[in-house]
Amino acid sequence: MCLISRHLRRLTAALATATALTVSACGGGGGADDGTTTLTLLSWNNEETMTPVLEAFERAHPDVRVEASYSPPVAEYIQALQTRVLSGTAPDVFLIAAENKTNLIQGGHVLDLAGEDFLANVPEFNQRTYGADGAVYGLSLGSWGAGILYNEDLLAEVGAEAPPETWEGFLDLCAELKDAGITPYLEPVDAMPGVLSAFLGAHNASIGHTMDDEIFSGASTFEEQWTPSLEEYHRLYDEGLVTRDTVGLTGDQVDAEFANGRVAMMIAGPWAVPGLREAAPELNFRMVPVPGVDGGEPYLAGAANPGYAINPDSDHIEAAKTFLSYLASPEGIEVLQASEGSITVTSDFDPPLDEALDPIIEDVRAGNVYLPQIGWQRAEDVLNLEAVAQIQRMVQGEISPREVAQALDDKLASS
Repeated sequence: MCLISRHLRRLTAALATATALTVSACGGGGGADDGTTTLTLLSWNNEETMTPVLEAFERAHPDVRVEASYSPPVAEYIQALQTRVLSGTAPDVFLIAAENKTNLIQGGHVLDLAGEDFLANVPEFNQRTYGADGAVYGLSLGSWGAGILYNEDLLAEVGAEAPPETWEGFLDLCAELKDAGITPYLEPVDAMPGVLSAFLGAHNASIGHTMDDEIFSGASTFEEQWTPSLEEYHRLYDEGLVTRDTVGLTGDQVDAEFANGRVAMMIAGPWAVPGLREAAPELNFRMVPVPGVDGGEPYLAGAANPGYAINPDSDHIEAAKTFLSYLASPEGIEVLQASEGSITVTSDFDPPLDEALDPIIEDVRAGNVYLPQIGWQRAEDVLNLEAVAQIQRMVQGEISPREVAQALDDKLASS
């Protein structure tokens, strides 16, 4: 799952990508002249990832050709899709995600899939994530969880077998690693921080999963609900355990530092593992949930994977349903999982997963994960941009954790 590519590019680049990379899955044209139906798809998985999937689908369904275009997640994809939806050129199939689900659902831009056979083996958690009032608007075939990925050999240098399950213990471990001349932890801050999302998820679970309902109903505020978690997260920087220059790091740079053995721990999801195995075959690493705060349980940032949605104005709705049916079949999901490396959740397919993920798989497949943008009930795109911008300012020492939360309250009030 690439729920969350961490590189924000300009809209012009996104639109150029979506235009320049428009290709047929198997090359060539296809359409009414040769008896095939041409189905258009906007994917945020790249061409390399999707080509095996689309080729396998076309072999199984030679009467349907998929013409795919590509735009990278998250902000670039959301903007590219929005531009096409508003211009009346939306593809037949596209992705509904945390950051655009409200706009797509409320705007009537996604077809209700409730009752379709291809949903039969999809867990309620994934259906509910992209649903409303009994409707289901996206076929979500997997879930992801982001936790602490740690270098077993570097932790062993300070006598640790794994990161502690408590946040205090984690901070102490970071201090020990730093004293030993080892960079303890790094993360990019160009998206919602995974550690913060996990803290908020644990808090939300502890109060019966009512946090977002209370904030968006006006019964509570971001300031009340988020400030304690922001304060704990900020300790990484306030106590000098992580450089404030991390704001300038990309996800690829952090991955490279970890692969080269120059950092002991980072936040990561399943998508990071294949690249690390390829880049550093001898590296010993494992992933665990983010440690708990103030006696709370360890938790994972995460969500149901974005769902495949159908444009209700498509001229090829039945072909689109055929495509989704293939993706949800054991044959289709096997190809998709092999290409993505994702934690799939359908009941009729058991995905082969890297052993480094063993400590998180059960929670991910059970839906014990949290991502703020999924919980937000309106203005997800605006609030996400505001949150990332204000968190970056906090990391750089410009504002306090409470001021981050207050800024979110102000943004919600004006949205």
